[in-house]
Amino acid sequence: MSDRTSVQNAELALLLEVTGTPKPGNVDRERDFDDLRFEHFMAGAVGARPGLALAADGEPVGQAFEAAVVGMADQSAGNTQFGALLLLAPLVAAASEGDLTPAGADRVARGTTVADAADFYRAFEHVDVAVDDPPDGMEPLDVRRGSEAIPELEAQGLTLFDVMAESADVDGIAAEWVGEFARVFEAAEAILADDGPVPDRAARLFVELLAEDADTFVVTRNGPDAAAEVQRRAEAVLDGEEDATALAEELVARDINPGTTADLVAGALFVALERGLVV
Repeated sequence: MSDRTSVQNAELALLLEVTGTPKPGNVDRERDFDDLRFEHFMAGAVGARPGLALAADGEPVGQAFEAAVVGMADQSAGNTQFGALLLLAPLVAAASEGDLTPAGADRVARGTTVADAADFYRAFEHVDVAVDDPPDGMEPLDVRRGSEAIPELEAQGLTLFDVMAESADVDGIAAEWVGEFARVFEAAEAILADDGPVPDRAARLFVELLAEDADTFVVTRNGPDAAAEVQRRAEAVLDGEEDATALAEELVARDINPGTTADLVAGALFVALERGLVV
């Protein structure tokens, strides 16, 4: 068993996630976007560590998340791991309490406050995040308003868990928050059951998760038809009918980036590392 701390495992999970290759549509060791490169993800992982340390120290999850985002954004590309940090903050908090289980993570999520929600909204002021337009009548709570939306949050008494619940049907990370992080924990067991180099396991898991469900980040940026196509073609990779590397090249060229799936892999790697994954 490793002597790494939970914070070190969280940083390592972010680094291992981006080393997985090929990950169709995502930055990996061999593929960059024009304005988003492998090195940016490495810098983002290192920069996020002080914020994740706050979660490990028992500070509020929202405060830890915002600090992690600020550190993550301290590189020239902006947003690299926003969704992954939104998963990792409560998971690191649960680990620090000695209960990195679905129930333990759920307890952390449900224990968040209105102040945590305010910190979450402030985090949107540090990076550009692709999100859907809010439903009619919900414009005052548009996350893109950042701190301007905080008075409305406070007026309605919305906790961070409440905010996640509002988006759980359209956002894969929010769905984890309100669903006991089910896909993350299941995916962690898949990593532990696999063998070979960890980056290769991460790449295989990425394709499996991509085939399992439509990536909500692709839905937001490219539309539901593109997300459905990516899901079908990931299934074809698993069936041996398509080549993962060729699909990776094509999706990068088309600027189709399954970011939610990458975030889930990062969360799963953290849980697996905490449960004894050997690197």
